[in-house]
Amino acid sequence: MHPGFAIGLVFLGCSSNVVFLELLVRDFPGCGNIVTFGQFLFIALEGLIFQAHFLTKPRAIPLRNYFVMVTMFFLVSVVNNYALNFNIPMPLHMIFRSGSLIANMVLGIIILKKRYPVAKYISIVLISLGIFICMFMSAKQVASHTSVSDDGSYSAFIQWLIGVAMLTFALFMSARMGIFQETLYKQFGKHSKEALFYNHFLPLPAFILFASDIYNHGILFSQSQTIELVPLGMSMPIMWFYLTMNVLTQYVCIRGVFILTTECTSLTVTLVVTLRKFISLIFSIVYFKNPFTLWHWVGTSVVFVGTLTYAEVWKTLKPLMYRKRKEQ
Repeated sequence: MHPGFAIGLVFLGCSSNVVFLELLVRDFPGCGNIVTFGQFLFIALEGLIFQAHFLTKPRAIPLRNYFVMVTMFFLVSVVNNYALNFNIPMPLHMIFRSGSLIANMVLGIIILKKRYPVAKYISIVLISLGIFICMFMSAKQVASHTSVSDDGSYSAFIQWLIGVAMLTFALFMSARMGIFQETLYKQFGKHSKEALFYNHFLPLPAFILFASDIYNHGILFSQSQTIELVPLGMSMPIMWFYLTMNVLTQYVCIRGVFILTTECTSLTVTLVVTLRKFISLIFSIVYFKNPFTLWHWVGTSVVFVGTLTYAEVWKTLKPLMYRKRKEQ
């Protein structure tokens, strides 16, 4: 499959997914559980039919290993979406998740005893500094908002701190899951489609814990404004439409990333994902009018420069620029 097709899927799916997620949390900030459940259910059903062949296809990786990976994957997905309940603006959510390289490097040093070139450490310092700047400015915004509230309470600021703690936990748990998945692939071979299915299928019973919240938000979604879907000749509550589109675009996003990792180098994947995040961030700021100061822009720029430095983009671009000059 042509890499351009995979890149198109990533930009279309992942960017659209963020838009529909923000449309959902803008009206119902606490809808993280129903969004996560919808995504898991759809991907699990698709995998059950086309990947596992209704569980008749033999597994390449033992089930006990999947239970470990699934536990981590479930926690990461739920905590990331649920953090939006705690005064975490969507731009900060996206910037914070760009810090995955920090968690990967830290755990790589601790668990795998890896050592990295100096440039990698510099890039991690840049990413950490950029995230800190954005967090500090967001904290000031929350603090200024709560200081003028009627009761003078700082409960919103405390909630923000809890949200940041949740994102930090999810960041490192995701990195730990990546290391565990890497060891499994080395032992049993790379079976990404199988892992994708079991990561979404096995956690489904755990959503019983959130059944009440999911049901209540389902009722609220059903009471939302109705939208006419002219091409389909039907109408549906707009929040259910947003959820449906979020689930579908999440699937397109995941499939796009999967194809990209099999067709392109890790550098290309990093560049595409980084650029996609930047475009999503710009759209979130402009279209949804999220507060974003000059210092937020500085922090965001530092994060992306650090990410590109980690991917050693400059080493790749330098020979290309030299070759172009030589041809001229």
